[in-house]
Amino acid sequence: MHRSRLPLALLLSLTAVLGTVFPAFGETARGVVYEDRDRDGVRDAEERGLKGVRVSNGRDIVLTDRSGRWELPVLEGSETTFFVIKPRGYMPPVNADRLPRFFYNHKPAGSPRMKFEGLAPTGPLPASIDFPLHPQTEPDTFQALFFGDTQPRDVREVDYFKHDIVDDLIGKSGAQFGVTLGDIVFDDLSVMTPHNAAVALIGIPWWNVIGNHDVNVDAPTETDFEDTYNRVYGPSTFSFDHGPVHFIALNDIHFVPRTSRGTNGATWRSGVSQAQLDWLKKDLALVPKKQLVLLMMHVPLYDLDNREEVYRLIEDRPYCLSISGHTHWTAHRFLRREDGWQGVEPHHHIVNVTACGSWWRGRPDELGIPHATMSCGAPNGYSILTFRERGVSVEFRAARRPASYQMNISAPDHVSASASTNTVVHVNVFNGAQNSEVRMRLNNRGPWLTLQRVIEFDPEFVATRAREGTNFVAPFGPLPAPTRSQHLWRGALPNPLPKGTHYICVEARDVNGTLHPAMRAITVE
Repeated sequence: MHRSRLPLALLLSLTAVLGTVFPAFGETARGVVYEDRDRDGVRDAEERGLKGVRVSNGRDIVLTDRSGRWELPVLEGSETTFFVIKPRGYMPPVNADRLPRFFYNHKPAGSPRMKFEGLAPTGPLPASIDFPLHPQTEPDTFQALFFGDTQPRDVREVDYFKHDIVDDLIGKSGAQFGVTLGDIVFDDLSVMTPHNAAVALIGIPWWNVIGNHDVNVDAPTETDFEDTYNRVYGPSTFSFDHGPVHFIALNDIHFVPRTSRGTNGATWRSGVSQAQLDWLKKDLALVPKKQLVLLMMHVPLYDLDNREEVYRLIEDRPYCLSISGHTHWTAHRFLRREDGWQGVEPHHHIVNVTACGSWWRGRPDELGIPHATMSCGAPNGYSILTFRERGVSVEFRAARRPASYQMNISAPDHVSASASTNTVVHVNVFNGAQNSEVRMRLNNRGPWLTLQRVIEFDPEFVATRAREGTNFVAPFGPLPAPTRSQHLWRGALPNPLPKGTHYICVEARDVNGTLHPAMRAITVE
């Protein structure tokens, strides 16, 4: 097959735009991005190369020439993952587990001996590293599923995940693809195999972000820290386009050697490396300022050690938001000046609901699955994000609950009619935010009473934790300590209350402004 280098004019242009300086010496990888119309992974004579597609080595980004050809240097130390940045209207192949195959790991000597399988020795560079893409329809408006922290520690917890989350999504998600936002598993990286097979049942392509429990803690060096993840999922920092949206996955798990902090194994700290910041700047340079961008990460953006360095790269983008997992509680944060954000408008960061909730803790239900309520009082579950050209809406879905289950009302079952104080009611609106409106009334009659947002422990979660106690028999465990909920409202029913059995009627608007109703019975004696 004939191969040609990138035209000099194009190379110089890219160098000027992206700040790329290729080393004078060292290996250069070459390949072709082509349209794989029959999806067999083999380039046939009639399958054309694709012009203007972005390809990266994790540091530099180049555009393919008119024949679909690209060139990139092997990075210092020889270990490099090359990957294609999926353009709109195209898709890389997926494997049996529906994981996108958009990368090539180059590690000539392979991984060192570690507990979990890393990368096999690749030997010399292939003569051509080719990336097949096949055409697909990508509408302006589409949905994607987002899982925070699926985090099974063993096959038993994979089964929890399958029956609590996956069963209800098989063949009926309506989403174009899905994303897991790190902590795909819980330290035992061999569990990635059965976990991936479970996710594949949903039937859509699935992208994955790296988390702090997805790394090789016995890695001797930083270059080996992500080898198992790299083998299974690809690069830990990457991007792709789908419809009118640009998606960016950032690795915010910094390697800390085993000799630090007195640990027996490698550990981590939060932050985005300088190399990633440089790559992010280059990636965004090729994305129009008014294109919608979603940054995906594991640790929340506002918790990163060097968060303001990331802020500076996205503050001038009018349509940019971010999403994470990690905390095992859910919230919508709007970053402002007091947070170090300097953009004209606040930045919306979504702390996504976790699939495993509180690490699969709490009393088991009739199916033997722990209820896993999160420490903010919200149930475990997932999010459905609906993307449009200039915006995103976020829908909360609780595991094995109807779509209408959007809040929990906490109130006494019985109250005295002669009570001298008002009856306090708490409403936990799972997808609520600081701008949400929550109101209530009795028996759906009379004036509406507006509830006030409070940042405190969810009383229902506190009561559940106290009721369940700490006397658990393995493999089950007690709920974690409560955290102050970001989506809790409080109010009082009017006095006097008539005797009898009544119902509290609540209406709440979530972060999208969508109105949700809920009821709770109460008896006045």
